[in-house]
Amino acid sequence: MFGISAFELARAQFGFTVAFHILFPAFSIGLASYLAVLEGLWLKTGKQVYLDLFKYWLKIFSIGFAMGVVSGVVMSYEFGTNWSRFAAKAGPVLGPMLAYEVLTAFFLEAGFLGVMLFGMGKVGRKLHFTATCLVAIGTLISMSWILASNSWMQTPRGYTIEPGTGRFLPADWWQIIFNPSFPFRLVHMGLAAFLCVAFSVGAVGAFHLLRDRRNKRRPSEAVRVMFSMAMWMAALVAPLQIIAGDTQGLNTLEYQPAKIAAMEGDWVSKTRAPEILFGIPNMKTETTDYKIELPFAGSLILTHSIDGKVPGLKDFKPEDRPYSPLIFFTFRIMIGLGFLMFALGLLSLFLRWRGTFYSNVWLHRFALVMAPSGFVALLCGWITTEVGRQPYTVYGMLRTTDSVSPIALPGIATSMTAFVIVYFVVFGAGLAFILKLMNKEPGPGETDVDPHAPTRTAGLHPGPAQGHDSRADRRSGAAGQPQPAE
Repeated sequence: MFGISAFELARAQFGFTVAFHILFPAFSIGLASYLAVLEGLWLKTGKQVYLDLFKYWLKIFSIGFAMGVVSGVVMSYEFGTNWSRFAAKAGPVLGPMLAYEVLTAFFLEAGFLGVMLFGMGKVGRKLHFTATCLVAIGTLISMSWILASNSWMQTPRGYTIEPGTGRFLPADWWQIIFNPSFPFRLVHMGLAAFLCVAFSVGAVGAFHLLRDRRNKRRPSEAVRVMFSMAMWMAALVAPLQIIAGDTQGLNTLEYQPAKIAAMEGDWVSKTRAPEILFGIPNMKTETTDYKIELPFAGSLILTHSIDGKVPGLKDFKPEDRPYSPLIFFTFRIMIGLGFLMFALGLLSLFLRWRGTFYSNVWLHRFALVMAPSGFVALLCGWITTEVGRQPYTVYGMLRTTDSVSPIALPGIATSMTAFVIVYFVVFGAGLAFILKLMNKEPGPGETDVDPHAPTRTAGLHPGPAQGHDSRADRRSGAAGQPQPAE
């Protein structure tokens, strides 16, 4: 079929399904924590605006969470159909970790999700807040187990090989779970999830600020608080993510040098290596064409020393090399978006100081354009990580060609066609509904009947306790931006 083998189509199918799946758990992880913060602020301050925002984003969270669960089930199906040899050999190690994820995280989420979604007004405030926090903790635990499993495939430790079968048998669970790449990837992925939500929330806030400005209407306090909180998160987390990415790069250089060489487009190992800003790696000629280089920067960035040695792809056999042309560009897209996030965070801080945070249209347009940036960077980072591990499923130990099931091309093609159709219909409808919810401006209408809202919050107006910069409010009011009564 079009020159594609069953093996290649099986890889494409898994890549397609995991690309859909990873977006929804990342969104759920960050949004669950955001909801816990909103409800905690409401309980602490009694401000109605936090409850309005909680209920506004709770609807969106419920849809994203459901789509994440559904898309994850399909991947389990693929392990049994397309990658049964991998499941048979790595199952003794990975199976228990995935089971622990269900027992410790999914049960926790499922047990308290109903209370979180439908329990407000039926249980006490503290119990409801506890349920929200436990759901948020459950998403983080789930992420930890999944990343421990995937990180073991990147840097396998703590196992023995069963003679005759080639199965990986657990020997030291501490080494298996806390393998060398796990801590770095856990932090990097967690921050990525928070950035996905920060820029999504910020974009929704920016959209409503721009629309209210165009309609010459005063923005609701919920919109202002939402945008403010998102930009604080971006300003804080974006620089932390750059630091986390750098530490993960050092770890990858130590344990997966071929991946680093493919990411950088370097073919010959050298000291005082340049950084290739742009080029087109050519796997046939073993060169990177049309290079634009920054002298000495490759060694300085990768090793933190100008005399550091950077590996080249020619240090490895051709059959052991990752496919450089793909991850060369996905890596650079991820890095470029990371610095744009950092720039937006810095700009927001500067405009807060100038007092034009809520009135500067260019900040709002910038934030709106950056809406998908967290998800695009996440996908590019995941592609870089997973394609960079090739040609292995368990790095250095089990090749991908030895992991695929003995299944014919027509069977994979049939399921692939069905997945594409169903995914675009079902998840397209889910995304359309989420966007419809985001199009509605949050406000008091989010709370029809609130048995827990203290009566003293009625008529309260925004102030510094709600996360606002009163100085910025006064200046932006002076600039002509409509302001709530202080």
